[in-house]
Amino acid sequence: MTVPFFDLSIQNSKIRKELDAKIKEVVDSSKYILGANVAELEKEFSAYTGVAFAVGVASGTDALHLSAKALNIKEGDEVITTAFTFFATAEIISYTGAVPVFVDIDPDSFNIDPEKIKKRITKRTKAIIPVHIFGQSAKMDGIMEIAGENGISVIEDSAQATGAKYKGKQVNSFGNTGCLSFFPTKNIGCFGDGGMVLTSDEKLFDMLKVLRNHGSTKTYHYEYIGNNSRLDEIQAAILRIKLKHLDDYIGSRRRNAALYNELLKGVDEVRIPKETERAMHTYNQYTLRAKNRDKLAEHLRANGIGAMIYYPLALHLQKVYKGLGYKSGDLPETEKAQNEVISLPIFPELVESQIREVVASIKDFYAK
Repeated sequence: MTVPFFDLSIQNSKIRKELDAKIKEVVDSSKYILGANVAELEKEFSAYTGVAFAVGVASGTDALHLSAKALNIKEGDEVITTAFTFFATAEIISYTGAVPVFVDIDPDSFNIDPEKIKKRITKRTKAIIPVHIFGQSAKMDGIMEIAGENGISVIEDSAQATGAKYKGKQVNSFGNTGCLSFFPTKNIGCFGDGGMVLTSDEKLFDMLKVLRNHGSTKTYHYEYIGNNSRLDEIQAAILRIKLKHLDDYIGSRRRNAALYNELLKGVDEVRIPKETERAMHTYNQYTLRAKNRDKLAEHLRANGIGAMIYYPLALHLQKVYKGLGYKSGDLPETEKAQNEVISLPIFPELVESQIREVVASIKDFYAK
């Protein structure tokens, strides 16, 4: 059996007629930029998350970048974040001229450790960017307490965690802004790039709308240097259809994770994901710690099973950030994770027989 790491074809086939009809409707309308579907999607995501305002943008990276600009993060500022994340999280800090300050992770959740944040606060700290990695919320109560005590902003990077909850509240409802990615492999994905910023601050909302549209306050009048970052109307139409199924997609991911957990009991060479107390994990990735990780990955791939390694070189050790002065050993939990983690197929349409095939291959590897 071949088990792909991710396969959208089944999901799309189930809603194909509705997708085709909606795409045709947009094409026939000739309204492709900031049309009715973008506006309706923003309202629907606001209702889904319980956050007052939503702004559709061109990508998850842009959601983060525009958040930083709207919060006036600039050269000379410091922004605290995790090094165990996709490059975009730190990249957008650098875009503004600010300096990323990397802190270590909690070894159980792989999320930024609030206790480590406290030690890196300085007079230059302007914001914290927690990343809800792999689909599970960071400990937002602790992070918001630190932010409140120090008068700094919080940008939630929820690219992998749309629909996740912490203590009964949706992620993106804690910080000044919450940032979504609609990249096709995410919990809810479009047919290309897309993103969204959520905020309960009306002034930030107004600024974000201006910044996504070249800094224009009215046609051909510019008060700010903005970006061209508008969610496409066709992508918004697709996302409106998929949003209706998001909770079902997450439920399927959680059921798949539960089956993996059950089948992997007794495999001492792996450590299954740990769900943080009072957090609702969406399992955008099902990420293990594994002995002989690299050879296990080779074995799985050789047997037709998709496996991915997120992230084999943490950001503080990347060449591009050499000038910040970090060295091996500075973030021990992050560096341990980068050498041990491996993610298995977890997409909603995965079936039991495929999960059993993956686990059988893992057991076969360790039996040799």
